Amino acid sequence: MADSQKPVTTIKSPVAIHYNYSIGAGQSTFMRAIHEGRILGSRCPDTGKVYVPPRLTSVETASPMTELVELPDRGVVYTYCIVNIKFYDQVLEIPYAYAYIVLDGADSAIMHLIQECPIKEIRPGMRVQAVWKDRAQWTESLENIRYFKPTGEPDLPIEKIMSEIRKKSYA
Repeated sequence: MADSQKPVTTIKSPVAIHYNYSIGAGQSTFMRAIHEGRILGSRCPDTGKVYVPPRLTSVETASPMTELVELPDRGVVYTYCIVNIKFYDQVLEIPYAYAYIVLDGADSAIMHLIQECPIKEIRPGMRVQAVWKDRAQWTESLENIRYFKPTGEPDLPIEKIMSEIRKKSYA
């Protein structure tokens, strides 16, 4: 069959979508703090749980959450995903890993990139800390944290993580 008669199976068509996204009061508070090099959560007045980023109402009790809590930029890997698939305009070299990280003092996880660690060594319970961009590059974005890296501290045992998960809501 001549090339001109073969069926077309793929085409490359550049597409751009421009949009404005309103992040709301809780996320705005979080992003302003990130711009200052701080990580904020909010505490539920009924359960005492701390959610990151801050929420205006408790996901469990619907009570207003007015207490802001400053959290350290250290925590523990709760779970993770290794990315092995290339995509158009990919910036990171594969494989790389994203993890749900429960910051010390928080009861919910944030998702972020894990670096400075061989992929095979990433594991639930691994203690990590944030690596921030140079302050001159900071904006109101979670990208101010370049990635998280291992601290070298002993892991939090998986049994402890699982028992905490049973007690907490990771919404």
